[in-house]
Amino acid sequence: MDLQFIGIDPSTGGGGSPTVWVDEETADLVLQGVKAEAVLEALVSDTEWVAGHERGIPPHETVIRIPARMVPILRKACDVADRRAGLR
Repeated sequence: MDLQFIGIDPSTGGGGSPTVWVDEETADLVLQGVKAEAVLEALVSDTEWVAGHERGIPPHETVIRIPARMVPILRKACDVADRRAGLR
């Protein structure tokens, strides 16, 4: 799998940090971020759920939080993914 690095949280102090890549073959976005435990808990305990979506988060998935300051990086990743998808 070849990943194109797009960007990292501009406020990172090193170590683990929200990061965005684009898979060069599939154009999928690949995100690294902090596990959003409080969000997970709210989603599991919430009485309402998204229509057509099973309740809860499957064991093989998680929810991550990407800081709003990374929106420009995500936009860039979407642009790269759009171009990459157009190449297929």
